[in-house]
Amino acid sequence: MKLTILGYNSAVPTVRFNPSAQLLETYNRYFLIDCGEGTQVQLRKAKAKFSRINNIFISHLHGDHVFGLIGLLSSFQLLGRTTPMNIYGPKGIKEFVEIQFKLTESFNNFKINFIELTSKNPELIYEDDKIWVYTIPLNHRIYTNGFLFKEKPKLRKLNMEEIGKIQEIKICDYYNLKLGKDFKTEEGVIISNSKLTLSSPHSYSYAYCSDTLYKPDIVSQIKNVDVLYHESTFLEELKTLAYKTQHTTALQAADIAKKANVKYLILGHFSNRYTDVSVFKNEAKKIFQNSLLPEELKVMDFEKLIK
Repeated sequence: MKLTILGYNSAVPTVRFNPSAQLLETYNRYFLIDCGEGTQVQLRKAKAKFSRINNIFISHLHGDHVFGLIGLLSSFQLLGRTTPMNIYGPKGIKEFVEIQFKLTESFNNFKINFIELTSKNPELIYEDDKIWVYTIPLNHRIYTNGFLFKEKPKLRKLNMEEIGKIQEIKICDYYNLKLGKDFKTEEGVIISNSKLTLSSPHSYSYAYCSDTLYKPDIVSQIKNVDVLYHESTFLEELKTLAYKTQHTTALQAADIAKKANVKYLILGHFSNRYTDVSVFKNEAKKIFQNSLLPEELKVMDFEKLIK
């Protein structure tokens, strides 16, 4: 998994930071998470291939998470895209997009599949042969979901030194061994898979928690994820304002990370009232040491981060 944060500011764009948008890459698949204003420009700066973006996940319909969507879709159209696009988001996302196309008299060259979400319980919304994507129901002023991306278990590695000792094992047997199956010789002797293979490579996971009130009941769903991005709009000194606006403080985000036993926490969605965002990391580190600040356009390689 590789994560590129395209923007992480709250409310309005600034000359320093862009609104919420992230690009997650795994197995040569791109998943765009939220699409604040200016996302397509950030994608170009990141040198991301537009043609590889086939799935977009929108957490909620507040502007700083969705106002870049129509511009991006329009650019896809102008670039001659024909591949279908899947957009996952709250009920209303279809109307939000289609009314803009209608009023601007734009006509799509490609099909858009809208998967509108309404459930207040976690649900599997995407699956292919390599990855699952689940919703993480959050608590904001409007219907909001986070998203949990989990790589499926990987195949075991072949122990060629041990395999080489058994002439009966042929190349055609390798796949079954990778699946974890034992090997049976012609004489009926069972050779344990654990002797012939090595452990599977680690399957990575990423949880994206967008705008939300402090919500500790998500801990059970994100337990032990490798990287958690959690909004931290305010510092603890403005905890009352966070509650009023249904946002989270940096300390509360760190508490979630600690309780969920995640490996790393990325903070984000900072209020514009703070000119020095390092204060968020300082607060979070009081209870969760592996707290990080986001860096726009920097590629975070999970394999290198988690050794």
